[in-house]
Amino acid sequence: MSKISKADEELRKILSEKRIKSDADRRVGSEVFDKKTLETLYTLANHGYIHILNGAISTGKEANVFKGLDENGNFVAVKIYRITTSDFKKMQNYIQGDPRFKVRTTNKRQIVNAWVNKEFRNLKRAREHGVRVPRPIVAKNNILVMEFIGDEEGNPASIMKDAYISDPDKLLTTLVNYVKILYNDAKLVHGDLSNYNILIKDDEPVIIDISQGVVLDHPFSLELLNRDILNLTLAFKKLGVHISEDEIKSEIMDS
Repeated sequence: MSKISKADEELRKILSEKRIKSDADRRVGSEVFDKKTLETLYTLANHGYIHILNGAISTGKEANVFKGLDENGNFVAVKIYRITTSDFKKMQNYIQGDPRFKVRTTNKRQIVNAWVNKEFRNLKRAREHGVRVPRPIVAKNNILVMEFIGDEEGNPASIMKDAYISDPDKLLTTLVNYVKILYNDAKLVHGDLSNYNILIKDDEPVIIDISQGVVLDHPFSLELLNRDILNLTLAFKKLGVHISEDEIKSEIMDS
């Protein structure tokens, strides 16, 4: 696509590939920044969503999250799903059981694009019902731009696993209430809630990575809710808070 070859100056502003040093980093860079992803980044840059893309906040098998700046100098989080390494079978299972999506394809890029749209819609629905998650800004193809969770200097918030928790009981109460709101009001189950997918900002939790979140009539919803509850009990047991799975489930479902 000729647009990319003519956009070298803009791409140099928004991409951090020049930072890639080792062979392994170059391989990862080529997996993340394939041609279609570069085209999408260029489009998002043209619309002011991304002006500068800095280093990675987190890296995973399926996606990398980068810290960026929009055209107004505000920090944003830019989540880029990799087409080459995503677990398409898992994605299909979660998407095809969701009545909001009618994806009838084995095309990997289309599945990833639907997955990104799913995360955008889950974040939006959660926020509309008062659950603290990053504000979704825009989703296009395999890229999701959302609110950056961190301080004014651009330092990202710590995941719960690594954060200092000043009041574990209060934190658990807040999180159980969020799961309760998701279940009863937003009609969603997170599906992968753990101390790896919760950020701590100003001693308050922010739930992240809700791409696999499912609606209640999804065939996996109860199984995933039980897994979320188990993960919470295990995480807080390590913090000295002893609560049973049945107690949390009763609080969530008996409302």
